[in-house]
Amino acid sequence: MAHTIERTADPVRQEEFAGRMLQVLNDSCLGYLCSIGHRTRLFDVMAQLPPSTSEEIAGAAGLNERYVREWLGGVTVGGIVAYDPAVGTYRLPPEHAASLCRDAGPDNLASFLQDLALIGLVEDEVVAAFRDGGGVPYSSYPKFQELQAEETARVYDAALVDAIIPLVPGLPERLDSGDGLDVLDVGTGQGHAVNLLARAFPASRFTGVDVSEGGIAAAREAAARLGLRNAHFELADAAAVTGPYDLITAFDVIHDLARPAQTLAAVAGALRDDGVFLMGDIAASSRLEENLDLPLGPTLYAFSVFYCMTTSLSEGGAGLGTVWGRQTALRMLREAGFGEVAVREVEGDILNVYYVARKGS
Repeated sequence: MAHTIERTADPVRQEEFAGRMLQVLNDSCLGYLCSIGHRTRLFDVMAQLPPSTSEEIAGAAGLNERYVREWLGGVTVGGIVAYDPAVGTYRLPPEHAASLCRDAGPDNLASFLQDLALIGLVEDEVVAAFRDGGGVPYSSYPKFQELQAEETARVYDAALVDAIIPLVPGLPERLDSGDGLDVLDVGTGQGHAVNLLARAFPASRFTGVDVSEGGIAAAREAAARLGLRNAHFELADAAAVTGPYDLITAFDVIHDLARPAQTLAAVAGALRDDGVFLMGDIAASSRLEENLDLPLGPTLYAFSVFYCMTTSLSEGGAGLGTVWGRQTALRMLREAGFGEVAVREVEGDILNVYYVARKGS
């Protein structure tokens, strides 16, 4: 016997929600078009052009006109590009370019949308994990290092030296004076943060560690290209680091790890007595009800399901995901031996908060 849904829903609210779901579908598809606009540099090209035809835009970008024309149709009906049907020209308004172009630096949201295709690649594996438990291994994300390097570069180029490092009072001066400091970056990826700091503070010595062979190779290549003698990279597990170091950093790393508690304890043990741990991580609460109004709330939970939590669980790890919010971070830092922890924010950074932690009771 067939079952039917009992129609007890409020018809007005039902229609409103159906409209919202249509918007979700349209915006999801628009996200993929924006990812293509970023990867092909179409947004960057259009930002420099006057109102232009599809042929002119394709020619300036060095792309196939037929594909560009169809893409332009999508981003036009999606409200991103303006179209003049009288002359057949397209224009990217400067107000839109400010969120879509590489020149926008950390304000470029189009680069985020590349992650949609990445997480789509592992949907079948994630669905299997829903049924069977376990997780999706890091090896299933072939472009993760590349996309993460691009994303962090946008933020670090704009803020690491001038805004994030100064969150620790007196730290820029210590890095730049005398014999400098010994610095370790855990989960360094392709080493962009280390190389930026090594170039900005030549008196100090910087080491980056990661478990990714490809990431470490890319980091070493970048350091050599920049002629940096004070930047070094090692293939190592963050949970097994040893010191001593004056400063240890971890940016958007700890909540992804299989063994976050062991890593934090290792970091505390690797610091000198007067050392500082500077940790950047997701700007969220450990309590669901406090995340209802987060600007990127659904995005954080989606990325956790499709990457952060599942890669940790694939190793039999903690699988913190969005459980790792401010409350959990503070508790785990104190359990690791950090007695003094301050929480700081950087203006314009809606994704991260920064923890300045020192050892002691």
